[in-house]
Amino acid sequence: MDIEYLLLLQKFRELINDFLTPFMELLSLFSISFVVFLPAFIYWVIDKKKGLFVFLSYYLCCSFNALVKLTACVYRPWIKDPRVIPYGDSLSTATGYSFPSGHVAISGPIYGGTAIVAKDKKKYISVICIILLLLTGFSRNYLGVHTPQDVLVALLETALALFAAAKLIAYVEKHPEKENVLLAASFLIGVIGIFYITFKPYPMDYVDGKLLVDPLKMMTDGYGDICLLIAFPIARFVERKWVRFEPAGLKNGGWLMGLIGLLPLGAMMLFLKNWLDALLGAHWGHFTYSIIAVLYCIALYPALINLYHRIKNKKNAEEKPEEYSDAE
Repeated sequence: MDIEYLLLLQKFRELINDFLTPFMELLSLFSISFVVFLPAFIYWVIDKKKGLFVFLSYYLCCSFNALVKLTACVYRPWIKDPRVIPYGDSLSTATGYSFPSGHVAISGPIYGGTAIVAKDKKKYISVICIILLLLTGFSRNYLGVHTPQDVLVALLETALALFAAAKLIAYVEKHPEKENVLLAASFLIGVIGIFYITFKPYPMDYVDGKLLVDPLKMMTDGYGDICLLIAFPIARFVERKWVRFEPAGLKNGGWLMGLIGLLPLGAMMLFLKNWLDALLGAHWGHFTYSIIAVLYCIALYPALINLYHRIKNKKNAEEKPEEYSDAE
């Protein structure tokens, strides 16, 4: 049934002469790249707790998805049935395991988390995010690179990650003294996860003398994703102990401070990962990139936001000294 569904979409794609395909490709590309700008902007500018919720959901979902994917080791649809012809260069680029969908596991908690935090004041943003989430999942089927169950299970992972993040944040609010214990547990689980994917057995199936899926290549993404469980507790501990920032706010140029912070993040995504892979090897390059990116988002750029607040307050004090003297 799943293959028949993909073949039906494939015929439709051919019937309309790939009219919708560029849009579907754009959705898929955005879902694994610049979608992370959403939680970063929320966290830095709008609401620290809400941004932290979206980030935590994203980190939990990505790491759990990697563990499931590298445990199940399910091959792509066209390996199951050669009638399935994915669009474009997917035969050469989408060479990893299929189940669950990584694109949905990455974008799902970000779109879903943003929809949740925006539902009270900005319902239209929630609607847009839900539509983008569903379209992203559909795009993976439409392009022929994932089966429906790949997408549905990734959506289930998304729901579980959002639920777990909400419960964890609520628990820490009631029991702040327990946060370090939870951070240490996350760190330990991440380390165990790295050991697990490194030393577990993988299927070694060949067709015409060619390995269907190279486990070493699959482990590369796993190192980057599971490392999120290691990077987040480090970054959160640093921010909570030494930074303790307050969001820049949307007014008085705070929104611009948020946009400026996205520029280095985009540059890291475009260039840093490849440079680290070349320097350290793919596994540890991805691992190190995750450490740097999470530290930047959770602790380092927030430290610059604190500096922004100090400069702004000093400027205000110079312009309106009487208000500040009265406040003192």
